[in-house]
Amino acid sequence: MNSIPTMTKNLLIVNFLAFVATWVLGRSGIDLNSMLGLHFFMANDFQIYQLVTYMFLHGGFTHIFFNMFALWMFGAVVERVWGPKKFLFYYISCGIGAGLVQEIAQYINYVALGLDTFERVNLGGTLMMTADYLNLWTTIGASGAVYAILLAFGMIFPNERLFIIPFPFPIKAKWLVVGYIAIELFSALSGPGDGVAHTAHLGGMLFGFIMIRYWKKHPESSNRFGRNRGQEFFDNMKRRFDERKQASDRRRWVDDPDEEPRYTEEPPKPRRKNQEEIDAILDKIRKSGYDSLTKEEKKKLFDQSREN
Repeated sequence: MNSIPTMTKNLLIVNFLAFVATWVLGRSGIDLNSMLGLHFFMANDFQIYQLVTYMFLHGGFTHIFFNMFALWMFGAVVERVWGPKKFLFYYISCGIGAGLVQEIAQYINYVALGLDTFERVNLGGTLMMTADYLNLWTTIGASGAVYAILLAFGMIFPNERLFIIPFPFPIKAKWLVVGYIAIELFSALSGPGDGVAHTAHLGGMLFGFIMIRYWKKHPESSNRFGRNRGQEFFDNMKRRFDERKQASDRRRWVDDPDEEPRYTEEPPKPRRKNQEEIDAILDKIRKSGYDSLTKEEKKKLFDQSREN
């Protein structure tokens, strides 16, 4: 796990430790999901801290596996671009935002079912106090924050092609994000019943979108996160570009029909022009942050990094 950025690695560890703790303590009769999961705000068991703790709990191995796989796959890339402080702030904020949206959705359901007018509810033929029934409305999982990370990856690298099972062809990241939004929106509008908090997923992406758009319009707001690994990421990239440029400066391509193609002194002009464009983009990142780049500048930087 040495190659995984610090904050992504720590989040993976905390989530797995919480999963193990839930299983171990559950065998002793201690239900962490009930204590730390996010309850409906009108339920007796609701606590404000649950807006944070709920995102570190999971309902089963499949649940945590897919969330952590997505966090590792996309979170590592986003953290390298943003740095650990900005990445953690985004992750936690979007997780809280997802919880708030889920609370709003539950309140709408609460009013639609008329639960405010009933003292008891009929649950599968069994009468239950409405207050006890509301305590069952519990949300757990990192999905809201993870979906926000997926959105961030799609907005940073919209044209990056990904292979997603079961599709036999690559899909651009931006279309993958749009597809997930459509699926979650359709599932949310279809009504509850599958046990998945689709509105929380959409809520995490909504908060993530608002935050990224704000940072893009106000790049100076990212300065409070200080110099971080995101800056180092681009410094390392510039160093690789400089090394490549120096190698090119010592040779020039010569295509002589009487000889084997070879390099001589003085670099080709197109290469020098391209390097100057990359240098200008990297300078812009240092001054205003990655979010200040245009789509064309991001694409040029990403294409050049793949060549290196």
